[in-house]
Amino acid sequence: MALGSLALITLLLLDGFANGAVGESPKHEPKHEPAPAPSQVMDGGPVLNLAGGTPHSLRTPPKTIALTFDDGPDPKWTPRLLDVLKRHDAHATFFSIGAHIAQHPEIAKRMIAEGNEIGSHTYTHVDMASAPAWRNRLELDLTQRALAGAAGVHTRLIRMPYSSVPDGLTAPEWRAAQQAGREGYLVVLTDRDTEDWQKPGVDKIVQAATASEKDGHGAIVMLHDAGGDRTETVAAVEQVIVRLQARGYRFTTVSAAMGLPKADVPATGTEKAIGWTLVSAQRSAAALTGWMQLLFVIAGVAAAVRLAVLLVFAHVHRQRARRFRPPRSLQPASGPPDPAAALSALGAPSGADAPPSVSVIVPAYNEEAGIAATVRSLLNTDYPGPLEVIVVDDGSTDATAEIVARLALPGVRLMRKPNGGKPGALNVGIAASVGEILVLVDGDTVFQRDTIRHIVAPLAADPEVGAVSGNTKVANRGGLLGRWQHLEYVIGFNLDRRMFDVARCMPTIPGAIGAFRRRTLVSVGGVPTDTLAEDTDLTMAICRAGWRVVYAEHALAWTEVPDSLRQLWRQRYRWCYGTLQAMWKHRRSLVERGTFGRRCLLYLTAFQVVLPLFAPAVDLFAVFGLFFMDPVAPITMWALFAGAQVAAGGYALWLDGERLRPLWTMPLQQVVYRQLLYLVVVQSVVTAVLGTRLRWHTIRRTGTFADGGPGHDSDLGPGSPAGIAAP
Repeated sequence: MALGSLALITLLLLDGFANGAVGESPKHEPKHEPAPAPSQVMDGGPVLNLAGGTPHSLRTPPKTIALTFDDGPDPKWTPRLLDVLKRHDAHATFFSIGAHIAQHPEIAKRMIAEGNEIGSHTYTHVDMASAPAWRNRLELDLTQRALAGAAGVHTRLIRMPYSSVPDGLTAPEWRAAQQAGREGYLVVLTDRDTEDWQKPGVDKIVQAATASEKDGHGAIVMLHDAGGDRTETVAAVEQVIVRLQARGYRFTTVSAAMGLPKADVPATGTEKAIGWTLVSAQRSAAALTGWMQLLFVIAGVAAAVRLAVLLVFAHVHRQRARRFRPPRSLQPASGPPDPAAALSALGAPSGADAPPSVSVIVPAYNEEAGIAATVRSLLNTDYPGPLEVIVVDDGSTDATAEIVARLALPGVRLMRKPNGGKPGALNVGIAASVGEILVLVDGDTVFQRDTIRHIVAPLAADPEVGAVSGNTKVANRGGLLGRWQHLEYVIGFNLDRRMFDVARCMPTIPGAIGAFRRRTLVSVGGVPTDTLAEDTDLTMAICRAGWRVVYAEHALAWTEVPDSLRQLWRQRYRWCYGTLQAMWKHRRSLVERGTFGRRCLLYLTAFQVVLPLFAPAVDLFAVFGLFFMDPVAPITMWALFAGAQVAAGGYALWLDGERLRPLWTMPLQQVVYRQLLYLVVVQSVVTAVLGTRLRWHTIRRTGTFADGGPGHDSDLGPGSPAGIAAP
């Protein structure tokens, strides 16, 4: 991940440098003080030889025109100009930008192959008069390397950006010209500046290029082959060549016009190899930037559409839940629960109107911090039917089993087994249970008094329902990390579950709270043991078997979440890796009858695998755009998305009866917390691709429920189970 991030940053910076977004290359023509260059230079010809410290200037011979084009090559306009030159057997000199040469090496090759010559116009069109000497050397060196990689040559010619005729040279420009001369370049200015970049019209360009044509004077003519629409330039060049060739003028390169050796010098094999590397990197950087811009838009649109769809489905689910009427047999029991009576009723056949018997299975491994609160909350229920609680100690090395034994509560059975993982412990408890409905609960989870009644209600009301997901709540949400996880549970997990319920494609019943028909579990072979996300694996198997899985929003379960980034990483790494395992295991559901696989797996692939994989790169590109490009687009998109997230979060919190106060942490969550989760997905995918086996990870418990539950936290909703740990 570090190497990938470094490579991405390097390519983005290279593209930003090449386009003048990173560095000192100005976007507009600079203004310099009109302090002149030496008089012998200003009164001389347009080609300056500054070798040896003494300036020598050359003038264009009579009846000779050296057309010169700046700022290219351009993929559209440069080939059109080359076509005009070739059609009239004329040649020209192209003062090209090194970054453009690297981006379009095929055009540079064509220039040389058709008898034209290429001069340096720096790598990024930097103002050499104001740039430091080291920057100018870098610009010239990179341009030579780009030429070597693109066309296999070096050049002796240079035209400084923003320069024009000799008598227009300022003192800073003269110093830059002297530096270029010391580097071995011939500095080329111009006799006639057409100023075609201002688009004055074809006639005015032709008039400027053909000034003094009747006198037969030769000239170096400045035009442009890039930087915007060059339709006028192409048309003007055609007219100039036709008009002056008829008067006996020849059109040739600057070097040929001055009787100098060819400006193009063959590069060595090593120079070509280095140049090829630069050209390849530049083209890759440009392509990457283009793809990143597209990906940035796609990711933003996809996230916005997903958020809108989640809210629509949440509204539909709420309307359905309001119309749902649980069976009369599940009316809350009056008075305190009688565990002994509930236990004695287990195993007896249920009448038509009797509530189904329930067995609660609690797998526990090193849960001494909260197991007593969990067991007590399960017995403190208003469920009117027979109930048993089975705690399966999975080889704990702490006092988990001893605490349960000392409680000696009626209706609670303790089973011990060697450590073998949570799925194995669940299967042991299921095999020993007798209830018609099995409620599977984590050992760090606390139920409210009405939780079991709410989670059993859909099973009692609809025989097509095979399993029910409860509503998991974060208990230890006091700190910033806890608030972030609280928002994720309410906005992410539970909004998703509402959508999955309506679409009938629930992928996960959380291990903290889920209810199952016994015959549903039997039909899929019990809790699977071959993936790390046994809850997701089991839920997908139930859906594939044709059962309906629903979400009971009022069946609340309070659970303890990791209180450190290290613990959070370990937990989410196991969840994500296990989800990938389950998705791969159930991949055939994509082609099976029914819509589960095509709805669920495609959604998970898009929004829990693919989008998180690219999200870090998209965020990095947004930061790059913020500092080195037009910042309006990334700032606007981020602000709109953050506002939409906060609004959706407020709606989700309202649906769950939660306070809105934690919403202030949501913008910061997008910057910090989401990045961690994205990197977890990246690591999980890499682990899966490499075929590495991931062992079980457990998180350290802090005993959130040991002092009376989470009710002390002011951010908890009105339904928080205060006092649940009391005897």
